[in-house]
Amino acid sequence: MPSVNKVILIGNLGQDPELRFTQGGTPVANFSIATNESWTSREGNREERTEWHHIVVWGKTAELCKEFLSKGRTVYIEGRLQTRDWTDKDGHNRRSTEIVAQQVIFLGGRAEGGHDMPEAPMHIENLPNNSEEDIPF
Repeated sequence: MPSVNKVILIGNLGQDPELRFTQGGTPVANFSIATNESWTSREGNREERTEWHHIVVWGKTAELCKEFLSKGRTVYIEGRLQTRDWTDKDGHNRRSTEIVAQQVIFLGGRAEGGHDMPEAPMHIENLPNNSEEDIPF
């Protein structure tokens, strides 16, 4: 039976993208975005929750994210969930779940430095075929 692994998010960057390169020279960018949910409790109080999502972007799209995105900017992300196991610097086994972006649309929003966003939303697609061995961290 076929399966689906698809994530769609619109949120604001929590920090500037970090750009690295694999040993083979492939660019990869990492950043987090925040999505917010608000509701009214039974007691009538306004409640809010922020969820943080770790994003991984490959190739030319990664370079464009580094160039045009900065903390506070709004971005549309479409991709897939990926969970990977790794060992931290203290030797502890860790597990991370992240969104591997396949489509990124720069929506603008608040700027905290960096380049000005294009007038219209910038739409870029990235369909990488990278394996975990390519991850430079």
